[in-house]
Amino acid sequence: MNDKELVANAALDYVKDKMIVGLGTGTTANYFIDALAKKIKSEKLTISVVASSTVSQERGNQAGINYISIDQVESIDLYVDGADEITEGLVLLKGRGYDLIKEKLLAASSKKFIVIGDKSKIVAKIGEKFSIPIEITPIAWKITKKILEKMSEECILRQNTAGDAYAITSYGNLVLDCRFKYDDIHELSKMISEVPGVFEHGIFLSLSDIAIIADNGKIRTITTNC
Repeated sequence: MNDKELVANAALDYVKDKMIVGLGTGTTANYFIDALAKKIKSEKLTISVVASSTVSQERGNQAGINYISIDQVESIDLYVDGADEITEGLVLLKGRGYDLIKEKLLAASSKKFIVIGDKSKIVAKIGEKFSIPIEITPIAWKITKKILEKMSEECILRQNTAGDAYAITSYGNLVLDCRFKYDDIHELSKMISEVPGVFEHGIFLSLSDIAIIADNGKIRTITTNC
């Protein structure tokens, strides 16, 4: 069992009968979806799931998990997802995919948000390994990009996978991938949010309760009580 499978299975300990569970997106989240389906079947649990993306929705459907639409819920019991970067203070970077808004909605509406990953996700500072994704409205997007360029070291409009057009999110928005020099991540988050045309960004503050991290077969947890 690899490290991603280990953390996915460890997160199952937080799943209880009659829960509404949020499904994350990505390779680590996929392991959790598969493990959850097995747990539901073997323990005959009544579980409903909400998906953060079409990809995770389809994977859950294929596994036979009862799916409900995100617009049918006001809150969920548990959300399990990976992250691109995780600090020891449980600040997260997410959104390298195309469903940043749903991921943040599920994180904010969950009674417990568990982030899972391996040691490669741990960073001293958000933005250490990856640019910060910023979802912007297509209305006057060049103006929004220009403002963010003045604030950042680098600000690139994301291309689609084929590289022949701009990447479009599930909400019909564009994505900028930006790098910043900053001292306070809370101030940076606020500063980005206040730019006209910004729909959302990939800095997740005070949203995760627990991180389950695997390192060569060994698991440790990071909590907000540390």
